[in-house]
Amino acid sequence: MPDAADDVVDLYRRHASAWVAARGTTPGERAWIARFASLLGAGAPVLDIGCGSGKPIAGSLAEQGHPVTGIDSSPEMVAMFRTNVPGATAIVTDMRSLRLGTRFGGLIAWDSLFHLRPDEQRLMFPVFRDHAEPNAPLLFTAGPSSGEAIGNLEGEPLYHSSLDASEYRLLLDHNGFAVVAHVDEDPDCGSHTIWLARRYPGQPS
Repeated sequence: MPDAADDVVDLYRRHASAWVAARGTTPGERAWIARFASLLGAGAPVLDIGCGSGKPIAGSLAEQGHPVTGIDSSPEMVAMFRTNVPGATAIVTDMRSLRLGTRFGGLIAWDSLFHLRPDEQRLMFPVFRDHAEPNAPLLFTAGPSSGEAIGNLEGEPLYHSSLDASEYRLLLDHNGFAVVAHVDEDPDCGSHTIWLARRYPGQPS
């Protein structure tokens, strides 16, 4: 498993086009993105962490008038993002070292956080906090229970891991977020396990 964890970025770089084709452009997560968007202020900027090609999530939010900044470790994904979401900001960078020096009205880490090792995931919650305005929603996917799993992308092993739900709740609370909704293996969203949280009001910005 450690080798697969180290290879996630290179795997997405090698198979960026195949992943985009398999991902498609019709958001199965449409209801969750709508719920996230309902918590955004008008024209609030959104940070998409692990943005991929920008379709369908970033593109749909941009169409609703939200300036989107996408970050991804894969230059190939970022190049597609720039094409698919014209006018959006796109940055090649590793989420684990993210230090943009600005805060956003909403944050998304859809199908990205769970590619990090457990210890690396724990360190992401202060990163979320440092990039979130008061009241900013945070939407991310995880696994249904603590552990590691290996999927595949184009026949190669693709690493995933998750913390326990109680630990995600603790990390969110300690970093100034309240849980809005949490569903394990949502049958209406491709069995994704989904967390929607919101930064407490009155937090320093």
